[in-house]
Amino acid sequence: MSDATSPSRAARARRAERRARLAMSLVAEPGDPRIAAQLAERPVTDLLAAVVAGEPPLPEAWRSRAAGLEGRIAALLAGARGRGVRWVCPGDGEWPEPLDDLDQIDGLRGVAGRPLGLWVRGAGRLDRLAEKAAAVVGARDATTYGCDVAGDLAADLADAGMTVVSGAAFGIDAAAHRGALSLDGPTVAVLACGVDVDYPRAHAGLLHRIAEAGVVVSEHPPGATPTKGRFLTRNRVIAALARGTVVVEAARRSGALNTLGWANELGRLALAVPGPVTSQTSVGVHQALRTGRATLVTNGAEALEDLDALGRRDATPPPAPQTAWDVLPSLAREVLEALPAQGSITVDVLVWRVGTTAESVREALDGLAREGFVRQVDGGWALARRADLAPAPPGEAQGRRAETPRDT
Repeated sequence: MSDATSPSRAARARRAERRARLAMSLVAEPGDPRIAAQLAERPVTDLLAAVVAGEPPLPEAWRSRAAGLEGRIAALLAGARGRGVRWVCPGDGEWPEPLDDLDQIDGLRGVAGRPLGLWVRGAGRLDRLAEKAAAVVGARDATTYGCDVAGDLAADLADAGMTVVSGAAFGIDAAAHRGALSLDGPTVAVLACGVDVDYPRAHAGLLHRIAEAGVVVSEHPPGATPTKGRFLTRNRVIAALARGTVVVEAARRSGALNTLGWANELGRLALAVPGPVTSQTSVGVHQALRTGRATLVTNGAEALEDLDALGRRDATPPPAPQTAWDVLPSLAREVLEALPAQGSITVDVLVWRVGTTAESVREALDGLAREGFVRQVDGGWALARRADLAPAPPGEAQGRRAETPRDT
């Protein structure tokens, strides 16, 4: 074999593999674990030949769908080119390597294996978009609270240079895409139908914007319509494309929890935003948090702390502002706590309650009186105002602390 013929032979083999993958994607439903099992034993070209020949024990349904396959493929590719849609599969430069991890796990609920390939529509390159991606998913029947949180969180992720991945459904998905787009950030929509099908129809404009800023992808060929099962199989693609998945609102039987399950199986980060404990829309989220299947986050900063390189970000909130109570010496606090809520008390009783000398108690009372916390009445002392609610005077906290060696 000459060196001149080797590249052309390799190119032909590569074209045959790509076409066989496309053909098998039309023959078998995505996520069918039998595909992954077969491809673990033989090349996809051999599998396709066996399907066409009706080799047992391959499913008869596969052979039935293989009838007239060549004509369908030619028409499909011609139509796809006209719509700006391309076929991307393993081995292509645009193929995102994180999807290959799906072949390393057993699967979930009868679904397994990486996609045979993906149909892609949009200006972005899928492999580059997946380099720093985070999925934001959740309930279709979302609350205003959930949509606001999802939009803000996605905007924070986009602002940090991450790609937001979601499913373009009503509710949380749409809010996440819009949040990313609001900052001109890239976003990826993974559909359960053809990439040229506007589903839901009300999201036609949103899908167009997503394709302009990122990509719309699907395992299903152009023109394919969605089914209930296809929403579950596409969830594995959402989870695999991303470094981690954030769930914002999910009921007890939510598809978003299926995406979270895929993130767990893949060893990706699984994050969840809590909702009101009375909200049925967040029951699934709370259960995932309670059972340790997700880590609690409340905003984009906390999500980024987990999703970014270890130690690169710190989402610890700043300490609460000091109050007058915080800067009081420890003895002054004890004296203040010993005073009754109503009425007055003598120094002798305070000495007994606090367990120190009368001189120390009087010194503490004098300081509290100067600050306006106590007042002297009828030979005793009474509360004037609550110290824990009073703001600390600006610039005085450090000075009083330094002057009081007994402060804790």
